[in-house]
Amino acid sequence: MFFSPLALAQQSTQEYQAYEDALARGERHANVWQYGWAGVYASTLAVNVYQASESDSRDTRYDARVGAVKSALALAGTLMDRQPHPAARRQLSEGGGDIESARRLLHEVAAEERQRRSLEARLGSLLVNTASGLLIGVGDGRGRDGAINFATGMLVSELQLQTQPRQASVAINRFQPARVSFGDMHLEGEYALLVTPNQVGVALRY
Repeated sequence: MFFSPLALAQQSTQEYQAYEDALARGERHANVWQYGWAGVYASTLAVNVYQASESDSRDTRYDARVGAVKSALALAGTLMDRQPHPAARRQLSEGGGDIESARRLLHEVAAEERQRRSLEARLGSLLVNTASGLLIGVGDGRGRDGAINFATGMLVSELQLQTQPRQASVAINRFQPARVSFGDMHLEGEYALLVTPNQVGVALRY
């Protein structure tokens, strides 16, 4: 099986465009994710600070003080922890259209996307929410409220993790193993369906 240089160039161009589009969408998603969650935590921080001083309930004031610390930590973490997609897109645009460099870059971003959803990525929120639950449940003698605080905090943290961008992983996973046989000749590689607003094609890698 033979491919003309023109056909191979077209396939590489389509593949490169698919990666470029994935990082562009990842960058937009990353910005929405970061500023959206920062807004959520800033709002909860403001509410907790207000309730910590103005609420008539002693329990509410105590819980609000704990919540204010959690919200402040979450807000700082969200603002400081940059998603990889914006920087990767800039690096791709400066790469001169080299398909091998683009593939390596997408694999690196996809690996970081997986790392951001790993068990290790959950340890920080687990420690913070465990501490807040113990402060309320054990330190303040309200076990049920402490358990609810812990469970709610972990649910929000998990939602934050799961809404992170994953466009690079999707782009990489579009390439599936392929094996083509012609008599005694066997070719192994990868294929992917490439869908753009103007055309539908198949990219092959051998």
